[in-house]
Amino acid sequence: MKRVLIIGGGIVGLATAYKLGKRFPHLQITLLEKEPRVGAHQSGNNSGVMHSGLYYKPDSSKAKLAVSGLREMTAFCRENNIPHDVCGKLVVATDASELPRLKMLMERGAQNGLENLRWLNSDEIAEFEPHARGVAALRVPQTGIADYPRVCEVLAQKIAEQGGRVVTSGEVKQLSVISNQWIAQTTAGDFAGDFLLTCAGLHADRVAELAGEARGIRIVPFRGEYYRLKKSRAHMVRNLIYPVPDPRFPFLGVHFTRRACGGVECGPNAVLAFAREGYRKTDFNARDLMDAASYSGFWHLIARHWRMAASELQRSLSKNLFAASLQKLVPEIQAADLEAGGAGVRAQAIDAQGNLVEDFLFIEHANALHVLNAPSPAATASLAIGDVIADKISNRF
Repeated sequence: MKRVLIIGGGIVGLATAYKLGKRFPHLQITLLEKEPRVGAHQSGNNSGVMHSGLYYKPDSSKAKLAVSGLREMTAFCRENNIPHDVCGKLVVATDASELPRLKMLMERGAQNGLENLRWLNSDEIAEFEPHARGVAALRVPQTGIADYPRVCEVLAQKIAEQGGRVVTSGEVKQLSVISNQWIAQTTAGDFAGDFLLTCAGLHADRVAELAGEARGIRIVPFRGEYYRLKKSRAHMVRNLIYPVPDPRFPFLGVHFTRRACGGVECGPNAVLAFAREGYRKTDFNARDLMDAASYSGFWHLIARHWRMAASELQRSLSKNLFAASLQKLVPEIQAADLEAGGAGVRAQAIDAQGNLVEDFLFIEHANALHVLNAPSPAATASLAIGDVIADKISNRF
């Protein structure tokens, strides 16, 4: 019986284990997660959006996987009674200078297979979001929200039902190959496997390095900070309201998101985190900070986007500035309407020239596959990604 070791209990690792178990029932699958629960980091600390594929370059892996992944994730949530809603979103142009970019998004969405996209004039916006304002908007019906922490829990249950094993509190300290088999030394004991699959998210580069890979890219953590609308003001947002993204910057900008389990989140901004698991402004890890600061790609990135970095930092420190950004989409919003929300940390892969690695990145060997970059829409597309990985390695089994 072939044994597969999977490192990483986020949604991509879990979905891949689940899909491998379905396709190859004879496999002995062991998934190792360093935290006491699955989905503890990016998978459980994100906006909860099921993305449509609107923004992604046509024919890219992200575009294809978002469209197919949304359908599959929606079906999975429905079949397993997981809170979700394909509610659609508005992308709002707040002034005329954004109209060409909004038109480009509409064209790109159509190229990526999205259906029933609708251009709205300023008066028609109120049909969907009565409190939003703009000169035009794009209605994207194929966007939704889901309870991803619950998705992770259900996937772990299904892996166990298939005969697989999910080991929590099992941080991998060392990887080695002995007699053609992988040995993972962890805080929960030693585990052996014939094939190794790493899906370590915020630590993807380090875990791959443990397996003998050179770190050609580096994970740099960016914290996304959210506010919530107070319950008395949540009625001002029905579903999802996004700005038109500026292609000069690597992030989408602050937006409004109704959560699957209730409430409305506002954000995120994007600031450098001083720890790969730095969910609070005060979190600090010397190793993580030095890892970023000693990497040439980080400084190239900062040199290219220092104005944006300074602006994001200012907004992080000022609730009034945060509210001012939100007012561009919903003018009635005031700083007093906001209360502290959560935060997530994005595992941003950067190359030595400071370029963001924007698509999925895999390293493949005869006895291993490493997922070095699984950017958004990884949660949306996780089940589809599981199929892609299963396809890549199926000839090993």
